[in-house]
Amino acid sequence: MELAHSLLLNEEALSHITEAKRAVFIFEWLRFLDKVLIAANKVDVKEKQKKLVEQLTGLISSSPGPPTRKLLAKNLAVLYSIGDTFTVFQTLDKCNDIIKSKDDTAAYLPSKLAAVACVGAFYERMGRMLGSSFPETINNLLKALKSAEAQGRGEILLSLQKVLSGLGGAAASCHRDIYKNTRSMLSDRSMAVRCAVARCLLELQNEAVFIWTTELENVATLCFKALEGSTYDVRVAVSTLLGTVMATALMPKQATVMRQNVKRATLEEVLELMATGFLRGGSGFLKSGGEMLKGASVSREVRVGVTQAYVVFVTVLGGQWLERNFAVFLSHLLELVAHPRATQTHVEAVYSRRCVSFALRATLGGLLGEKAQIAAAKEICLAISKQMRAVEAVVNEQSSENRTGAADVSASQHVMVCALKELGRLVQSLSATASPLIQEPSIGLLETVLSVLLHPSMAARLAAAWCLRCVCVALPHQLTPLLERCADCINTLKNSPEAVSGYSFAMAALLGGVHQCPLGVPHSKGKMVVSIAEDLLRSAAQNSRLSLQRTQAGWLLLGALMTLGPSLVRYHLPKMLLLWRNVFPRSQKELEAEKARGDSFSWQVMLEGRAGALCAMRSFVAHCPELLTEDVIRRLMTPIECAMTMMSHIPAVIKVHGAHLKASAAMVRLRLYDILALLPPKTYEGSFNALLRELVAEFTLTDNSANTTTSLLRSLCHYDDSVLMGSWLQETDHKSIEDQLQPNSASGSGALEHDPSSIYLRVPAVEAVPGPLPLGVSVIDASVALFGVVFPHVSFKHRLQMLDHFAECIKQAKGVRQQAVQLNIFTAVLSALKGLAENKSSLGLEEVRKSALALVMGALDNSNPILRCAAGEALGRMAQVVGEASFIARMAQHSFDKLKSARDVVSRTGHSLALGCLHRYVGGIGSGQHLKTSVSILLALAQDATCHEVQTWALHSLALIVDSSGPMYRGYVEPTLSLVLTLLLTVPPSHTEVHQCLGRCLGALITTVGPELQGNSVSISTIRSSCLVGCAIMQDHSDSLVQAAAISCLQQLHMFAPRHVNLSSLVPSLCVHLCSSHLLLRRAAVACLRQMAQREAAEVCEYAMSLARRAGDTKDNSTTNLNITETGLEGVLFGMLDRETDRKLCSDIHDTLGHMLSSLAVEKLSHWLKLCKDVLAATTEVGGAVASDSRRKDDDEDSEKKDEMDDDIMFTSLGQDEKMKATVAPRWVTRVFAAECLCRIIHLCENADHAHFHLAEARIAKIKNPEADFLVLHLCDLIRMAFMAATDHSNQLRMAGLQALEDIIKKFAAVPDPEFPSHVILEQYQANVGAALRPAFSPDTPSDITAKACQVCSAWIGSGVVSDLNDLRRVHNLLVSSLDKVQTGKSSSSQLYSESATTMEKLAVLKAWAEVFVVAMDIKQESRARPVRPPAGEDEDEDEAADVLPPDSLMVLVQPELPSLSRLWLELLRDYALLTLPAEFSSQLPADGGAFYTPETIDTARLHYRSSWASVLHAEALWLSSTGFGITEDSAASGAAVQPAKHPEELVKDRLHLLLGISIEFLCFPRAEEPIEDVMSCLRAVCTLLDSPIARTHIAEDQLLAVELLNVLHRLLLTRDPSSVQLQVTAVVQKTIHAAQEHLEQRRSNKGGVNEDGVCVLGEGADSGELLPGKSLVFAAMELLVFILVRHLPQLKEKNTDTCRRSPQSLSEHSSRLVANSVTALAELPSLCSPAGSMTILPTVLFLITGVLRETAVKTADNSVSAPVSAALQAIKTILSSTAAHTHAQWSALVRSSLATVLEDSQPSDSVDEVSFLAAITLFLLSASGDLMSVCVLQKGCIERFTHALNSADPWTQARCCQLLLSILQQPSRSLSVPFIHTLAPLLVEQLKSVERRRVCNAAELQAVQERVRVMETLVNMAEEHNRVQLLALLVPTLVSYLLDDSSFSSSSSSSKGLHDFALQSLMHTGPLYPAAFMTVIGAAPELKTRLEAAIRSKQAHSRAKSTARQTLPAAPAAPTIKLKTSFF
Repeated sequence: MELAHSLLLNEEALSHITEAKRAVFIFEWLRFLDKVLIAANKVDVKEKQKKLVEQLTGLISSSPGPPTRKLLAKNLAVLYSIGDTFTVFQTLDKCNDIIKSKDDTAAYLPSKLAAVACVGAFYERMGRMLGSSFPETINNLLKALKSAEAQGRGEILLSLQKVLSGLGGAAASCHRDIYKNTRSMLSDRSMAVRCAVARCLLELQNEAVFIWTTELENVATLCFKALEGSTYDVRVAVSTLLGTVMATALMPKQATVMRQNVKRATLEEVLELMATGFLRGGSGFLKSGGEMLKGASVSREVRVGVTQAYVVFVTVLGGQWLERNFAVFLSHLLELVAHPRATQTHVEAVYSRRCVSFALRATLGGLLGEKAQIAAAKEICLAISKQMRAVEAVVNEQSSENRTGAADVSASQHVMVCALKELGRLVQSLSATASPLIQEPSIGLLETVLSVLLHPSMAARLAAAWCLRCVCVALPHQLTPLLERCADCINTLKNSPEAVSGYSFAMAALLGGVHQCPLGVPHSKGKMVVSIAEDLLRSAAQNSRLSLQRTQAGWLLLGALMTLGPSLVRYHLPKMLLLWRNVFPRSQKELEAEKARGDSFSWQVMLEGRAGALCAMRSFVAHCPELLTEDVIRRLMTPIECAMTMMSHIPAVIKVHGAHLKASAAMVRLRLYDILALLPPKTYEGSFNALLRELVAEFTLTDNSANTTTSLLRSLCHYDDSVLMGSWLQETDHKSIEDQLQPNSASGSGALEHDPSSIYLRVPAVEAVPGPLPLGVSVIDASVALFGVVFPHVSFKHRLQMLDHFAECIKQAKGVRQQAVQLNIFTAVLSALKGLAENKSSLGLEEVRKSALALVMGALDNSNPILRCAAGEALGRMAQVVGEASFIARMAQHSFDKLKSARDVVSRTGHSLALGCLHRYVGGIGSGQHLKTSVSILLALAQDATCHEVQTWALHSLALIVDSSGPMYRGYVEPTLSLVLTLLLTVPPSHTEVHQCLGRCLGALITTVGPELQGNSVSISTIRSSCLVGCAIMQDHSDSLVQAAAISCLQQLHMFAPRHVNLSSLVPSLCVHLCSSHLLLRRAAVACLRQMAQREAAEVCEYAMSLARRAGDTKDNSTTNLNITETGLEGVLFGMLDRETDRKLCSDIHDTLGHMLSSLAVEKLSHWLKLCKDVLAATTEVGGAVASDSRRKDDDEDSEKKDEMDDDIMFTSLGQDEKMKATVAPRWVTRVFAAECLCRIIHLCENADHAHFHLAEARIAKIKNPEADFLVLHLCDLIRMAFMAATDHSNQLRMAGLQALEDIIKKFAAVPDPEFPSHVILEQYQANVGAALRPAFSPDTPSDITAKACQVCSAWIGSGVVSDLNDLRRVHNLLVSSLDKVQTGKSSSSQLYSESATTMEKLAVLKAWAEVFVVAMDIKQESRARPVRPPAGEDEDEDEAADVLPPDSLMVLVQPELPSLSRLWLELLRDYALLTLPAEFSSQLPADGGAFYTPETIDTARLHYRSSWASVLHAEALWLSSTGFGITEDSAASGAAVQPAKHPEELVKDRLHLLLGISIEFLCFPRAEEPIEDVMSCLRAVCTLLDSPIARTHIAEDQLLAVELLNVLHRLLLTRDPSSVQLQVTAVVQKTIHAAQEHLEQRRSNKGGVNEDGVCVLGEGADSGELLPGKSLVFAAMELLVFILVRHLPQLKEKNTDTCRRSPQSLSEHSSRLVANSVTALAELPSLCSPAGSMTILPTVLFLITGVLRETAVKTADNSVSAPVSAALQAIKTILSSTAAHTHAQWSALVRSSLATVLEDSQPSDSVDEVSFLAAITLFLLSASGDLMSVCVLQKGCIERFTHALNSADPWTQARCCQLLLSILQQPSRSLSVPFIHTLAPLLVEQLKSVERRRVCNAAELQAVQERVRVMETLVNMAEEHNRVQLLALLVPTLVSYLLDDSSFSSSSSSSKGLHDFALQSLMHTGPLYPAAFMTVIGAAPELKTRLEAAIRSKQAHSRAKSTARQTLPAAPAAPTIKLKTSFF
């Protein structure tokens, strides 16, 4: 392939290639040329132009395939437009000669087509440059057109279209010729030709004025004819032509109007013309697409096509036009549906309604902004009320000429249905934005819709009910008032049949909408509905005129009630079961008696009543599965079994009373089948025989003369087979109208009146309005579905009988009826096989299989493709169910034989699909042995160019096999791929199905090769390049579905081999497809972008922008209606969200934007914030255009110029730039998404750079790098966006805005303001925040928004941003007002939402208050801890206080509410405690609910409690511990009461147990999804409780409680990692231990628990020293603390066997704190034990403490001591100084071992902190010297450590060592100090002497010398009198030697001077103490005396010279100057 990449064709390489690969090679060269010509140097091109032209023109006559000729033509045209043009006419003549050639052979055809393509490309590219040669060319083409076959006609028309496009107005002379010659082909046999003509005429109408003036009517008639018998593509093309021509006739383009004075058509004329098509179709009597309808002269295809044309017409004219002319357009469409010709039969009427609804929806929904939609809704209201007035006039006028009146009423029902349906959809899509519609009395929307509930026609009443449901889903606050209103109307208008029916429909619809309103309806409404329904059913028999309506209404209401779910239905179930039982006869006898009596009317009422009862049962089973206990099912089965028995009696009743009962009987059957399908088949096993007889009779049409077919076959066949059945039509934007053209019965004729119960059921996701099919079809559907459920449970014998019966039925039926019966039977068989597969049961014995196989095999040769599909599917499913290799082999062999022998299309297609389905359902391994044969046969079939249908089916099956075989197919990849490429290059593009299947094959092959595609071997490179070529061919195909297949193939390639997919060309093409008119193509493009944005978001956005830049440069940007502006691809995707309604597509767009946001938002912050801001700030203007500030200014300037414009030009401005202007303002859904994006951006920045949330840092970084961008710099915009969203009309947007506001407050609350120190940046936005919150607290705000706002309030108040009390009050008052609401009690008179909504709001308020109180308490405690400032002058203080908030100001705000709050908090916690009880304790719950929930809403209430209890628990704990458990408050409150209810002691206990119980229950097992804040709040609450003495006493008294608490905390540590949690746990542990200590001390002091030896025995362990796990607090604490220590210091648990010791490590700050806390807690534990008990735990405790010391004593640069070391030393001190254990025998041994451990661990090394170890050793020596000194080894070890330290190179260590030594020497016990003195004193003297030789250099060395001198002084002091002289003789000369003489003093260093001063002072201090000894020493050496005297004199002189201000010298520092942070001595 690489050889093809050259400017000239490499002919040598071409000659070496096999014939098969040449076409691919040439195509690859043309592809390369296409890319390279545009970019190449013009000079190079001109040099080689001659040769290139030769090569390219040579290719024309080499029979190129369709893709090749297209590229060839394009390249030739580009070559001439870049290079020299002088040979272009020769080439043109050459092409014309080839076109004129008389050679009509098939072999010459490709050359002719290539020539035609070249001509088209030349004119398209060069247009007028080709001068006057065009008439000849056009004539030439037109002549060829007359004699050409279909493929030629298509190509010639395409060329003509290009010629017209290139020449524009210049070709005017030929326009009429072209029109005359092509128009007749609009009804060509070939559909591809029809499409081509439509496109050609569309191009022609741009310039040919006559088309939309004189010829307008003819063009319309031609289009109508073209639509007859058309396919979807033709309808799209023709409707585009028709719509555009009509729009142009109404508003011609500017240029053409200027040129000729044209008479414009009026709107009435244009609409009238289009109406003819809708109502009369083409001329004459035509066959319709579906079955023939009597007297119907409009084929459905025409009607559907014209409907699409209406949409095109309005879209071309644009949104502004529609706004101005909506009233006319609406009345026109409604007149269409009112016309008798549109509604000749019921089904036709439904189809016409669907068309009109589609036209309304597609225009209103897509082109109008929200404001314009509200205006349109007003118009629709007016139209409805006008119609309703007319109907009322007819109904009231009971005169004789009522025949016309009746016709009017029946026509008006269709108008009503369309208008109400669109009104409902408009309101629902506007959601809360539609509130002005409801609020404005002038519109009276609700009144208008409610009035239609009295319409005489049922369809109109149902439509009105549906519209009300939409209103309530959009505006949930209307739900309760409307329900009440309808209830009142039913009660007052009980005697009007219409009122009973209409209002019950409305109530049912409203109840059905409740599940879409999260806030629900009050529980009492359920009771109201039940009583109304009961009343209706009871009174039904009283008045025969109303019996039917009342019965239907009663049951309908009960069915709707069931949708409210089990929590409500539970209360009414007993009554319901009774009602159901009473509708049906109790026994067989009653049933027989019933048959004999009654007339036809009473039977009708009875049947309707029973159908209604069954329907309510079905609703119950579907919506309340939790209530279906075995008992309930048993009680339901009684009426159901009775209904089954009754079924067999009905035919006899119908015979007696007339056929009009058939419909009612069918309804009963439908309801019965529906409910049985939902119940487990085991429950009705006994009735299988009778039931199956009914079912089989139903779908084999035994008693049904009509040939009704089921609608389920499509859904039971595999989705992938749609290409064979054409059901991909369901995936277009026109699905709702295209459905009516599907071949099965009544497809697309769904309407509410077919089944009123659908008004309350959930609507399937794909539909907007429920559309149940007509009763006849629904019953068959239900029977088929139930057959599938029952079949797996039937015996083999019965299965065989049924299958044989099916074969018999098919044989007996003839013609059309046979097709219908066969379709139904096959659907049932498929349903049964699917049921077997799902149940994993087998099909049965050999006979059953044979019978089934015979049935299926027979249908594989059926002429109906749908049946063949079904048979193939059934065969595959059978193979899956049977699962035996021999059976599969037999089936496969049968198909092989058939395919080898058969020549007819039908059996070849059927059996090739059979092979595909076999592989699909058995998988690669099960069918591996047939793989080779299957593939070879299918590859052969796929090459059959004579029949494209065979090719399609064979390729589809091949794709199935490739898919299912997986890696086993690897060996067949190359041949299959080569075939796919060959076919792509040769099959004509008009056979789109073949190309689609080729796309499927290619996609499956790519998946099979998979990640191997990344490889570089020759074979893989070949496969890869073949795949890329295949994709390129399909990308260039004209059909959207083939392009979509190409995109999904490229997407697969990108997944496996991303480096080899060229994004620079792929991304722009995807962007162009985003504006495609085909849904599947848009879906594919977005899905591909989504995948690429995950990995390469930046590249994708960059390439999309390059498209925008290119669009500006090239002239052909008019072809792509893509408008990429500076907002880039992201902007386009945001725009799509406003237009698209397809869920899958919208979800993919959300994901794509999400991926882009994650990758790019932080880097391109301004860009993304601007995007969100533009979407959120968009205002809807008159035209629904988006206007940002800058654009508005421009618009104002332009508007003045526009006024001066000429009238002629005014109406033409809707031409090109209309696309640019009238984009619809973002709808609320998009704005919500933008607000969510804003929150995501904030979170992304949080993880990026600290400077995003620090203004000063951000400014500095911005100066360094102006490109950088930080979130904090956009704070103003963030606040503004959140504010806009939070104050919008739309409730969802308000929620998102409040969430954003909360995020902003939390993230930016602490950001300081650099300009104003001690202020924060958010302070300036107080007004915005207050204004954003205020509307959320208005009385009419929904509960969920108020609840969210409370959360934001508490975040704002608690953030500490506001420093002025008055400002804070504004927000605080909002909370106060809410609290008042909470206190007023639960029953509010006008309750709109369910009780759980009230619960949510109240709990949110209490939670917010709790959070504020917690913050207030924190501030208060902090202010106490802070040092008090000295009181300044009065006036100064005043000024400062104004600025800074006093520490308890928040408390001032909270204090007044506390008494009531604390009571409410306690109630909330009580409720929560009860609600968290396990299900088995549900009987203990109070019957009338709790303080804030009702028993009915208990399930939803739990969720609300779960989100608010934690903060409340913390707050309540704080309050209780600060008020002594509220006893003071309670006594104050109960002072007024006569007697207190409970003893204070009891109260305290109750409250404590409540709080502790909740905490322990939660901490036991917090679910992973619980927020960490809840865990923290809970732990803090426990901590706070332990601060209270009362609580401490209680916990300590009940030791098991404390043990349980510690065990739970231990478990919490195992599951939760965050450091904050672990630290909080250690705090709780410490407080628990302290509580136990206090309690123990109290007991000891009370009991004096001392034994005869005077030892205290109280405490854990008693005499035996045994600690029981589970009962011992000490054990529980040990477990937990050991876990923490080992978690952070895993080395502790390793056995220290290795000789080389690991150096200690420094821990993170958090770990240090944790370890330190744990060690401190450990040291406290022995004090909780008796002496024996403490000896049990001390070994462990000491082992751990010494271990911590070993692992954390790291030497630091600044000589600081880490927290764990400090804690360990303190712990050693605590343990050694406790007296309890000293008396125990093992104590000494224990202390010795501990010291031995410390000595061993303190082996000196560089990283070890020697001083800490010395300190530990000193502690041991000081505390337990007697025991230790008697052990020689220990003594020696200790002295060695001191010696080493004294010899240390580090002066600080020396100094510290001397200080510790000093503490040992000062110990009274001489036995301890003497050995140290003997060993260390000589060393000290030695060191002091050495200082004489080497003077001190720095302060540290000076310190060391001073400390040594102090030790010597102490030794002198300790010595006995007679030895003192000798010691002084050592010390005094040394000190004197440190003195400086006068001459050297001034020049000495500061440390030398310091040493001099210190020595002199020491001498002057020592001398007077021991005068005799001192004099002896001085006397012995005169020079000493001389130096000393000189120094003293010098000092005195020096001090005299000092000024008198400094007369007194400071005394020498006696204490050491280095201090540890903690003193251990």
